[in-house]
Amino acid sequence: MITPANPTAPRQDDPPYQKGDPVALFIPCYIDQFYPGVGEATARLLTRHGVPVVFPEQQTCCGQPAFNSGYWEEARRVIHHFCDTFGDHRWIVSPSGSCTAMCRVFFGHVDPDRRVVGVGRRVFELTEFLVEILGVTDTGATFPHKTTLHIGCHTRRELGVVEPTLKLLQNVRGLTYCELPNMEECCGFGGTFSVKLAGTSLAMGQTKAENILASGADVVVSPDTSCLMHIDGILQRNPEMKHIRTKHIAEVLDAGVQ
Repeated sequence: MITPANPTAPRQDDPPYQKGDPVALFIPCYIDQFYPGVGEATARLLTRHGVPVVFPEQQTCCGQPAFNSGYWEEARRVIHHFCDTFGDHRWIVSPSGSCTAMCRVFFGHVDPDRRVVGVGRRVFELTEFLVEILGVTDTGATFPHKTTLHIGCHTRRELGVVEPTLKLLQNVRGLTYCELPNMEECCGFGGTFSVKLAGTSLAMGQTKAENILASGADVVVSPDTSCLMHIDGILQRNPEMKHIRTKHIAEVLDAGVQ
């Protein structure tokens, strides 16, 4: 059964996707600068399932860092550039629940203009798009590892995207799913929160890392690279945890596919 969209994050999914409709990739800042393989895996996944992919080269940021820090005027300028860049595209997909939530939930807070809100509602998180728009629940991936799942706060609470990610992960061949204790708890990253309140951020991250260790997993997967960056930094500094790897969900769903 397909999980309905979170009513607090309305999306434009009517009329439904038609075969051959192109998708514009929105690759967030963290992925572009530090984890480009995630963007490449995303493009391969969509292409493999018959979706033409385009990459608007003028894209920059969704404006979330400025918005979260209270610089709404600066965020508005970034959002307007986003809308100018993606405004002509019917379907926009991003491998980031956090940035997708910024577009769908918060563009209208910064600027209630109909065009701005409309563009934001056309942005979809990757697993949400695969499962709820394309109807794909098995990507044919093989990933023979003990794996746990962390779903970040924006993805879970603002988008309401949980079941699509879990469903895709559980259909990966060879994967042993290890449930994460207290999985709804925040990892403590929070963007600029981790800078302004570093002690609190690290304490929350340490608790998350301890739960990952307790799960028995060798790999922790998430639809949010920013969370993984924070978690990985903590794991790698702890001798008992440094064997645990972090992987974006796109990389796992693309693994071992010929």
